Amino acid sequence: MVGYFNFNTVFNAIHTQKLQKLTPISVLYRYCHKMTISNPGFDSSNPSLNLVERVSQSNVSIFWDLENKPPKSFPPYDAAIRLRKAAAEFGVVRYMVAYANRHAFTYVPPNVRAQRKERTALNQLENMGVVKPNEPYLCRVCGRRFYTNEKFINHFKQIHEREQMKRLNQIDSARGTRRVKLVAKYSMKMEKYRNASRDVLTPKVGYGLADELKRAGFWVRTVLDKPQAADVALMNHMVDMMDKRSVECLVLVSDDSDFVEVLNEAKLRCLKTVVVGDNNDGALKRAADAAFSWQEIIMGKAKKEAISVVGRWRDRDVLRRLEWTYDPEKERNQYDCNEVVDDESEDSDIESFLSGEDDSMQTDDTVSWWELESETVIASS
Repeated sequence: MVGYFNFNTVFNAIHTQKLQKLTPISVLYRYCHKMTISNPGFDSSNPSLNLVERVSQSNVSIFWDLENKPPKSFPPYDAAIRLRKAAAEFGVVRYMVAYANRHAFTYVPPNVRAQRKERTALNQLENMGVVKPNEPYLCRVCGRRFYTNEKFINHFKQIHEREQMKRLNQIDSARGTRRVKLVAKYSMKMEKYRNASRDVLTPKVGYGLADELKRAGFWVRTVLDKPQAADVALMNHMVDMMDKRSVECLVLVSDDSDFVEVLNEAKLRCLKTVVVGDNNDGALKRAADAAFSWQEIIMGKAKKEAISVVGRWRDRDVLRRLEWTYDPEKERNQYDCNEVVDDESEDSDIESFLSGEDDSMQTDDTVSWWELESETVIASS
């Protein structure tokens, strides 16, 4: 006799055995796919936002004029991330681009120069034995500890930097499936090296502005070393995005008043405009719908105020749809048509009265109207 078994238990065992054979990425993909199907409004980046609100949000694009507004007093990566978070309150950030010439990327801010001088002086004192670090310098790649910064940097360059160059050369020389396999093989090690090298190695050009912005998700473009080259390229890019109707909210990072015409053009096309800069009395901020300073972006104040700005935009759109507009030509045409219709109706009534075709005067053809009246009087008596 076949023993009784539970079908759900067997199914769960088989399902668990299949999941053990899958990679963690496949399991995560299945989980997210299941959550999306079971809850159509589920969003992994913001679970509290349902699908209807997500669709109703505007497409936001960030345009950064690095020549006029570089992140001098803040680290480039942190400034870019906070700028993106603030812009995300106005809608879904679809596009981020930054324009500058070669000099903007080679420029080193004064505070970065002062930090490098202090680091050089501290290295000399450590080598002489005058100063000792409170904690040893830890290598984030291999885990070794060093008590002087120069030994730590030499170790990183001689071992880890050479290993990184070997990996890159192998990937560049490979083709086809071998190249794909090498990238997958070295991806974790290369990412670990890049994260550690930012705090150890000094950038060879500038202070790593382009690399940090790319790491934050920006598309960095270098223009020719000509006056206003970056402004012209940025304006053309903004107009091109407006012509393609791929943007509904423009976030401009600049203090240059040359962009006023572009903002006015965006307003004529019913687009939202936001300006980030430090010139409070500038014409650029007066032409925009909303304006914030770098300090407000870094401190998170702009992210909180963006909620009220979006609320005002929604109220303005509702009032614009309910607003009554007077069109003289349309009213004149409608009035003339009404007069013509009234005249025609009056003429038709007169003609019908004269011809005896009025509905009130029409009776039966076989009996006259006075005979009908006499019959009603006799019947009533």
